[in-house]
Amino acid sequence: MSAGGTDSRESARSRGDAALAAAHAGELNFAALALIFGVMLAVLLELIDTSIVNVALPDMMSNLGATVDEASWIVTSYIIANVTIIPMTSWLASRFGRRRYLTFSILLFTAASALCGLSTSLWELVLFRILQGLGGGALLSSGQALMVEIFPPERQGTGQAIFGVGATLGPSLGPTLGGWLTDNFSWPWIFYVNLPLGLLAAFLIYNYLPTYRHARRAEGVDWPGIALLIVAIATLQYTIERGNHLDWFASATIRATAVLAILSGVGFVWHELRTPHPVVDLRVLRNKPLLVGCVYGAAFGVGLYGSIFLFPIFTQGMLHWSSWKSGIWVLPSTVTTALIMPFAGRAVMRTGPFPLIFAGMLVFLPALYGMSQWNLQSHGWDLIWPQMGRGIGLGLLFAPLSLAAMRYLHPKDVLQGAALYNLSRQTGGSLGIAVLATLLDHRADVHAAYLTEHVTSLSPATWQRLEMMRAGLAARGLDPAEALNGAYQLLHGVIEREATVLAFRDSYYFVILVIGALLPFVWIFRSKAFDLRNLGGGAAAASGPAPEASPDALAAGSMAH
Repeated sequence: MSAGGTDSRESARSRGDAALAAAHAGELNFAALALIFGVMLAVLLELIDTSIVNVALPDMMSNLGATVDEASWIVTSYIIANVTIIPMTSWLASRFGRRRYLTFSILLFTAASALCGLSTSLWELVLFRILQGLGGGALLSSGQALMVEIFPPERQGTGQAIFGVGATLGPSLGPTLGGWLTDNFSWPWIFYVNLPLGLLAAFLIYNYLPTYRHARRAEGVDWPGIALLIVAIATLQYTIERGNHLDWFASATIRATAVLAILSGVGFVWHELRTPHPVVDLRVLRNKPLLVGCVYGAAFGVGLYGSIFLFPIFTQGMLHWSSWKSGIWVLPSTVTTALIMPFAGRAVMRTGPFPLIFAGMLVFLPALYGMSQWNLQSHGWDLIWPQMGRGIGLGLLFAPLSLAAMRYLHPKDVLQGAALYNLSRQTGGSLGIAVLATLLDHRADVHAAYLTEHVTSLSPATWQRLEMMRAGLAARGLDPAEALNGAYQLLHGVIEREATVLAFRDSYYFVILVIGALLPFVWIFRSKAFDLRNLGGGAAAASGPAPEASPDALAAGSMAH
């Protein structure tokens, strides 16, 4: 190994340590700001790519000669690879070194993005999306744990608020950016846009990452654990992502993957709790705040990703908006979240998490109810105020919940805790989207059947409506038989649209049910286990100090060098 390479790494470590020392002294110098910017840029890129592809799928299908079912693999492959890596992030960082692993992950994500844009066939694109997901899987939990490391105990709320802005902005910004790039350039540009930004993030993180103070020792390789984890996560995500396309358990494939997911998942948990050096240390879930945070995180994943999933389908499918207009109308909610989150991050250190989480749920639930009341005549304020309410609710919820879950983990457990917390939110979002997609299809059929029963030839109102439609078509030059047939078709279209609107209502009711079910238990955040006002507690308070660790190091959190 060359002396020049060693000197370069030592220089980067010195800059990173200087940035960390400045941040803990209450000063965000250039090095600290560069590190924060690099971390959040990486987080944003990873999350934007979970949703940016959706609006470009029609163009990809046309260009690559793919069917709708085949094109869905462009989304599914990324999510499966991404979610598979997330729980292994802590072990991989310890095994290969934080700086090397995190920088390599960003570069892999960036290189795979370039290859995605250059793809000439569907399955080339799917392969490169898998590589992109494998690279992006490290960025989310690593970014959150770095925010714990960078900020001192009394400013942890600010750190989690900064992370939360990126975590909520990414999924919301994806459709907007994807629609603009696709409309004004072409679909490969949704991948090419990652190239300069990914290289910048890799440069900043490599040069300003601080020294790893609380490394877990990665002794040996837990091959059985890795194998069981890959099978469990991959089959679970396949079942979730493809279930609705294949009519769920009517498909032998879905039945097989569901059974395999359960068996491998149970085997994975049993093995990881027994092995002395697990690839995923599930023992960190003995920490009560983290366990509660994971449960609430999964529910809010349904709320975050579910509402983002339903809005463009409603506005584009029912109101006939363009993807660009639909994306633009998501921005008020996103901006509101970004404005509220720093306030919540500062306030949580004074009030504790309970008041803010409770207030956030009380705002979020009425906003979801407002969304459930959208119809074909909705416009303007009808659409804006529920979106704004969603933004305020998420802004109040994210930082307090993240901090409550992570605050009292031992520094060496922070990265593992962040991985499990983010896995719960991502999996909750994926499962929520799958359920919502199924609800939309099933409830639309149910409502259409119910409405059809009440639109009969014996109903005077039905004949009056048909006669109005027939007369209108006849006035346009159709002969009587064609006009009557056209009237029947128009009436059928009205029934289908109304049934779909009612299906959207039911889908939003499902999200309300998931969030509302946790409202009676929100009082748990008033317990001493979630008290964040003891500024001396630090991330290690619950477990005691690590050997030979300075006070600054104890507040630093867990990351791999």
